[in-house]
Amino acid sequence: MYENILLPYDGSEGAAAVLHHAAEIAHWADATIQVLYVADTTRDSVTVVEGHTVDVLEQEGEDTLEEAAKTLDTLGVSYDTDVVQGNPAPTIVEYAERYDQDLVVMPTHGREGVSRYLIGSVSEKVVRLSSVPVLTVRMKPDETLEFPYENILVPTDGSTAATHAAGHLVDLAAALDATVHVLSVVDDATLGLDVRSASAGKESEQAATDAVETVVSEAEARGVTDTVRHVEHGDPVATILDCIESNDIHAVGMATTGRRGTDRILLGSVAEKTVRSAPVPVLTVAEPE
Repeated sequence: MYENILLPYDGSEGAAAVLHHAAEIAHWADATIQVLYVADTTRDSVTVVEGHTVDVLEQEGEDTLEEAAKTLDTLGVSYDTDVVQGNPAPTIVEYAERYDQDLVVMPTHGREGVSRYLIGSVSEKVVRLSSVPVLTVRMKPDETLEFPYENILVPTDGSTAATHAAGHLVDLAAALDATVHVLSVVDDATLGLDVRSASAGKESEQAATDAVETVVSEAEARGVTDTVRHVEHGDPVATILDCIESNDIHAVGMATTGRRGTDRILLGSVAEKTVRSAPVPVLTVAEPE
């Protein structure tokens, strides 16, 4: 399913866990990992040393990738390394597309609660811009990464973007022989005064049920033998997080949608918030343009 996996790597704290997780996926898929270091020439902190700023940044990258290579040698994974210059997020996106990468694996890191953030916002920007699926992996010392994924959560709102993403996720689940949990959330808060109308409530619940059934049917058609249906009421992100915890979910798959470029948006901002807060890897899939 994945032949080429792009792993942007800067050697930061916790990045080794992401490296190991990417290696597990590569072993399973018989894939090659392209470990990429982007020498960030846009940093305000960059200092010219005897007129050789770029040389210093590139040497830093070579040293960082040398350590990553030692780990991958130990793990017995096929890999290549590369150091390039540029603005990290767009450079990563362009590299993935130019060299036909099938998956980008990015680390995330943050604090507890609403103050969680993505490292330098690079991961967030890559998720927003990438036409290649992006797997964001949290770097938390108190959390473990499970692979192969045995339980995959696929939230859906019935949109074309969500349905497209679900197709990618059920293919992954079929290849892993995983259980697919399909979730659609009725967000009563968006209904306003109509929430008091029995007909409005029934229509919203029926739409959520139909969205779930569409994905379940697709999953079964693609060889997934175990599916679980979830139709819930509440805040979408909070419900997704509750579903992860109560069902021992190992990964979440969601859609991103929008126009190409910096104005790409995440589906209802739910995907963005899930990437920032989920305690498991989140695979985001862009809707084709």
